[in-house]
Amino acid sequence: MRTVGAYELDDDPARVDLDVVWKCLSTSVYWGKWRDREMIEKVFENAWRVVGAYEATTGRLVGFARAFSDTIGSAYLADVFVLEEARGAGLGKELVREMIDNGPGAEFRWMLHTADAHELYRPFGFGDPPEGQYMERSRPSGQS
Repeated sequence: MRTVGAYELDDDPARVDLDVVWKCLSTSVYWGKWRDREMIEKVFENAWRVVGAYEATTGRLVGFARAFSDTIGSAYLADVFVLEEARGAGLGKELVREMIDNGPGAEFRWMLHTADAHELYRPFGFGDPPEGQYMERSRPSGQS
């Protein structure tokens, strides 16, 4: 556990309030609205690592990040969010730092998708892949 101002970052999955995660992913972010509660529970259970940001005084979850990995050299960062009332304190950057730099995947090759948060991830070494080195099969239904 690490303290950042009035917040704590913790990678203990038992501490994560899945009701908060579900509410945010199903109503507040563009990439998760198609997933139902059962899907959210399943990806949480199968996550390689999760990091939560919590109010230090109340323990309330205000931010979250999830990753899945082969546990050897590659990982994918997903579902990074900070609740609106906790934004502006740098928690998004600290969640990413805790997940990729301060954890067991510090030497991994990390990947992610984002439509709007490129500048959050660039300071951590994320960038556009060289032309021709990335392929993707989109979901047949067109959902992101």
